[in-house]
Amino acid sequence: MKKLLSIALLSTVALTAIGATSNTVDAATTIDSTHVKVESGDSFKSIAEANGVSVSALEQANNKEVGGFDLIFPGETVTLPSATSNTSSTQNTNTQATQTQQATTDTTNTASQATQSTQVNTANTTTQSSTTGTSQGTFKISFYDPAVLGSNMGYSGVAANLSVFPKGTQLKITLSDGTVMYRTVNDTGTFANSNSQQLDVAMPSSSIPSYGVTTATVEIV
Repeated sequence: MKKLLSIALLSTVALTAIGATSNTVDAATTIDSTHVKVESGDSFKSIAEANGVSVSALEQANNKEVGGFDLIFPGETVTLPSATSNTSSTQNTNTQATQTQQATTDTTNTASQATQSTQVNTANTTTQSSTTGTSQGTFKISFYDPAVLGSNMGYSGVAANLSVFPKGTQLKITLSDGTVMYRTVNDTGTFANSNSQQLDVAMPSSSIPSYGVTTATVEIV
């Protein structure tokens, strides 16, 4: 009787050991902080529980249908949710850095363009100031050749009423036909002295216009 009980007890222990062995599941092998290697008997649920994440998060991290049937095989690599979130965070950071750099570049370009525009406008204003004087109105213009009168004053001068334009005044004279001349008041004469609105322009006889007398707008430069 004792022998039969011993055999029965040994059989029970053996069966229990066999059952325990068949139900033992090897835990997924950790590859690194964000990846594990699937072992025999693993499932998404067991891997999620072992790594403290939800099954749905694990499914999303591995492009699986949430709540679907997740079929995995030993030897496969499963990505933990923290890996995808870190990658996404890194991508967002890089995108923000790129956008910030582009914004800085755009601001620099805008400032440079504004500076160039200001420089061009300043240059244009300076040029205009150098060629535009104070308008004195319309004057009657006559011509004379100083050499014919025995003068060596040359042809850069103009005779004017000195009470209107003192000697040394520089004038821009634009004739009615568009011709522009620059002359310095260096003399007066019978015509100019008696008429405050007349100028007598020095010019070689060969260059004096055939019409002899004309009108012009006059500016002090």
